[in-house]
Amino acid sequence: MIYLRQTFSNPILMPSLVAWLTAQVLKVILTLIIHRKFDALRLVGAGGMPSAHSAVVTSVATSSGLLCGFHSVEFGLATSLAMVVMYDAAGVRRAAGKQAALLNEIVENFFREHYVNERKLKELLGHTPVEVFAGALLGISVAVLYAAWR
Repeated sequence: MIYLRQTFSNPILMPSLVAWLTAQVLKVILTLIIHRKFDALRLVGAGGMPSAHSAVVTSVATSSGLLCGFHSVEFGLATSLAMVVMYDAAGVRRAAGKQAALLNEIVENFFREHYVNERKLKELLGHTPVEVFAGALLGISVAVLYAAWR
């Protein structure tokens, strides 16, 4: 029981979990507002606004800086990893999503003339730079608010 209490009072882990949950809930809300449909899968799905990946890693980096100092090795490591994750979210995973969309279009066009298994590839894999930036702002905000609240 003590380990569970220690885990849920961790000043770096907790803001990152709150940032992730907030980002995922915001995705559901924005999907409801923009597309006028409730999509519970947005709670766990990748891609979309804001980037939960960015929210988590910037929250970890900000919390590390606030806790250990912005000159610390911990902050340097967390920030470096955050940059890699955000670059991947907006670059590599976004490109994979675009490729999936193109392949789905090719399969649909081919399917009209021939029989093909209609299983679709997941297209919403990565993030636009705006989604990454919004996630980063969310993560920093949650970390700062958590530190101030604590």
